[in-house]
Amino acid sequence: MMRPMDPRRLLPPPPDQSFASDNAAGVSPEVMDALAASNAGSALAYGDDQWTRRAEELLREAFDAPVRSYHCWGGTGANVVGLASILRPWQAVICADTAHIVVDECGAPARFSGATVIPVGTDDGKLTPEHLAPWLAWQGVEHHPQPAVVSITQSTEMGTLYSVEEIGTICDAAHRNGMLVHLDGARIANALVATGADLATMVRDTGVDVMTLGLTKDGAMFGETVVFVRPELDADARFVRKQAGQLVSKSRFVAVQVVALLADDLWLRNARHANEMASSLAEELAGTPGVTIDRAPEVNSVFARVPVAKTEQLQDWSFFWTWDRSAGLVRWMTSFATGRSDVERFADGIRAILAMGGPIASLP
Repeated sequence: MMRPMDPRRLLPPPPDQSFASDNAAGVSPEVMDALAASNAGSALAYGDDQWTRRAEELLREAFDAPVRSYHCWGGTGANVVGLASILRPWQAVICADTAHIVVDECGAPARFSGATVIPVGTDDGKLTPEHLAPWLAWQGVEHHPQPAVVSITQSTEMGTLYSVEEIGTICDAAHRNGMLVHLDGARIANALVATGADLATMVRDTGVDVMTLGLTKDGAMFGETVVFVRPELDADARFVRKQAGQLVSKSRFVAVQVVALLADDLWLRNARHANEMASSLAEELAGTPGVTIDRAPEVNSVFARVPVAKTEQLQDWSFFWTWDRSAGLVRWMTSFATGRSDVERFADGIRAILAMGGPIASLP
């Protein structure tokens, strides 16, 4: 009598690289080499070193402006330092309701700035001047938090992009009403290569006042940088950074990563590869029964709908995050380290699981 085939044998092994987040990727080899090289000898602490000075110089070149930069331990800390430096406790920051500063920072921006965070519902994670209008009536009324900052994310947590023109429009609206603009650029490199713009065009020329320039998702080990595009706004930044626990003592190890990634545009090459892998994944899964991809990926994220009953089985095989479990909406992220074989294996596993009935055991 023929024994039934173990359904696990029908599944490929999970991909080597995770599709849960670009944060799951390791460190770009060039960055690791730079870290090792900078480890030789001693260097003064708190940014008084050659690598920090070189990083500052490269950032001024990238923006083609006399920007001021402050290295922090991570993205949440950098957002805290940027926002708390330009907000007062009676003021408020307006952002999309999916923004990282609302959903994923445990209230840190509100705690350290004392200001109110006002989340605004959007369909695509992007703010428009119309989203600001209802809050403008609060300005000058002592009973309300005073809207003082607009925070946008590029690219957004929904995987969408602001065009250069859209950023300029939101900046114009904010400035016209006495507000500043903060940009959370955790994935700014992915946005730059997707739009073909550069930092000067997308950030400086549009009117962004302060931003978090993120590199951890793009090949760095740790550390993000607050960039004051308007340098006169940084008067309190060094004090805020210290009080918030974001002053890195051995700052050279953040700065050298900035140098390694910006030099010869490694950060853009890494981002371009991540974006291309997301497009490849969407193409691999196009037409797969049970998978619906409503829109082509704009950057390095694929948002797809899969059968709710299969979500846990898929996650048990190769973990990823759900975005809206009730609707079966999931997010698959690619990174600089994602390979073509990872894309193919991930797609093969998804197809295999969706084609099978009943629970599927994971490979050991």
